[in-house]
Amino acid sequence: MRTVKEVSALTGVTVRTLRYYDRIGLLRPEAVTEVGYRLYGDAALERLRHILLYRELGFSLRQIGDILDAPDFDRDCALEQQARLLEMKAEHLHNLATFARGVRMMGVNTLDFSAFDTKEIDEYARQAKALYGKTEAYQEFERKSADRTPQQEQVVGEGLMAILARFGGMLGSDPGCAEAQAQVRALQAYITEHYYACTPQILSSLGKMYAGGGAMTENIDKAGGSGTAQFAARAIARYTE
Repeated sequence: MRTVKEVSALTGVTVRTLRYYDRIGLLRPEAVTEVGYRLYGDAALERLRHILLYRELGFSLRQIGDILDAPDFDRDCALEQQARLLEMKAEHLHNLATFARGVRMMGVNTLDFSAFDTKEIDEYARQAKALYGKTEAYQEFERKSADRTPQQEQVVGEGLMAILARFGGMLGSDPGCAEAQAQVRALQAYITEHYYACTPQILSSLGKMYAGGGAMTENIDKAGGSGTAQFAARAIARYTE
């Protein structure tokens, strides 16, 4: 875990900016010490990386938050989009540099402004921004979260993690046992109430995501103990069979 000053030194993001991201709910520390020091782990740093890439591409903080908090956010898809947009931006800047050198060498003015055309980049960025707003689940998520404050969002998120953590107390049991299946039903009901209609198909996809590695798996295991995410995924798989 790193303090806010250590994260600032590592990433170049000012302490003031990191505190602002925390205040608006864009990037929250994973823990806060008794004396108030913010602590950031690998999951927070991964999220910050996405934030910085999207900021570099001209996305607003609200747009970035919507993308990263989308229920169907796909990390690999996002990285591919970011790489493609950066490549397009680099090509655009290269064309502008060539244009400027050409004008300087020729020593004449030109009425050719094609080097300044960003329509292709703008269209790709528009598609990327719209990707996570297309699904009915995300639209319902937006409606339900529209009036919640960042603090309320945090409480809802902590409630979801508490439900997932309870699977940790069942490790060693059969994922198909009555207790585990009742916990899956509680999870499905909580998601439906606070986020979006959690159909069996969506629940099945979430289970695979929980056990898929990365920040989500780590956070669940941190809350319920090592192996919690895998057990929850198996219980969900039995429930949705």
